[in-house]
Amino acid sequence: MAPGSSGEAPAAPTVSRRHQAGAPSARGLLLTLLGELVLPGDGTAWTSAVLAAFARLGIAEKATRQALMRTSNAGWLQPRKDGRRVRWALTPAARTLLTDGAERIYSFGRQRPWDQRWVIVSARVPDTDRRARHVVRTRLTWAGFGALASGLWISPHPERAAEAERVLREAGVGDDAHVFVARRTGLGDASAMVATAWNLPEVEAEYETFLAGFGGPPPADVLVRQVELVHAWRRFPSIDPALPGELLPARWSGARAARLFTECHERWLDEARREWKRLNEALSAGCRGRAGNATKNSWTFT
Repeated sequence: MAPGSSGEAPAAPTVSRRHQAGAPSARGLLLTLLGELVLPGDGTAWTSAVLAAFARLGIAEKATRQALMRTSNAGWLQPRKDGRRVRWALTPAARTLLTDGAERIYSFGRQRPWDQRWVIVSARVPDTDRRARHVVRTRLTWAGFGALASGLWISPHPERAAEAERVLREAGVGDDAHVFVARRTGLGDASAMVATAWNLPEVEAEYETFLAGFGGPPPADVLVRQVELVHAWRRFPSIDPALPGELLPARWSGARAARLFTECHERWLDEARREWKRLNEALSAGCRGRAGNATKNSWTFT
């Protein structure tokens, strides 16, 4: 049966934290391409255009086709048959998720005023409840919280209090947990507290790698480099707690990396989009010329 030909409603798209953080896989790269090039355009892409772009990214054809099918099965894409070829269209729910993700990615790294308030989470999780401990640790870390001590988490983003409460309830430990929003009044050194809660040198090393990777001469293939740039930047919202400037080390490399990302993204964007449009228009013109010769029931993913 042809993909998308059943009467069943398409699955609601979701994105795993692994792929949201820019997983180094064909499907992770596909999500980057969808958000960076397909979403701002007409929301569609020919299979052959994706294959051509991914070949230039060093991704094998089989892996690219599998990524397209899995992403479609997950509710992100709807196949549209045109003769013997397939054009993929973003589903409405995928558009919403990609728009939200784009805002998170493109705005990350901008410093905002801080009102000196902290979210403090106190959660008592039994040692025997491994699932709950895993949920609390991974979900709070993903939200940018740092562990100040066993069962004690902090974040300088008071707007994330509701997210912490949701994590604790979903982990099944809400009845034994407490969430506060408060100001720090003194005693211990704030920089020592930050160093205990977050491994900033590890994050900074990732920023240095980013700077080294994208700070060179202009790329020969702007389309490829633009996708690589955004894909690499997607990682940072998941590993950097986005601390206010007052809490960061002097000469924090994350600030330089954010500037480089913005500069490169703006400089390469128009040319990358023109090349993506060219790939799809070339396939579209070819399809119109061959549509009359297509076999009625054929379904070829090219």
